[in-house]
Amino acid sequence: MSEFDIQKHMLVPKHEIMTEDEILTEFADVDYNFKNLPKIKVDDPVADSIGARPGDVLRITRESQTAGVFVTYRIVEQ
Repeated sequence: MSEFDIQKHMLVPKHEIMTEDEILTEFADVDYNFKNLPKIKVDDPVADSIGARPGDVLRITRESQTAGVFVTYRIVEQ
């Protein structure tokens, strides 16, 4: 049986693990600590498929008919 790649499903937005430099740049001008971002569980199927670990910050990019491209962020937790 072949393994299903969840990231290729049309309803799953693109998830990427951000580098330390990307995190520092992206959150340099905000009034909150990036560690207070909404959470995503380490065993979430997409987080698991990209090898995310607790403490990683994920960039989630969605296509939107009204907004064009919409980017959100999540921090991985146990």
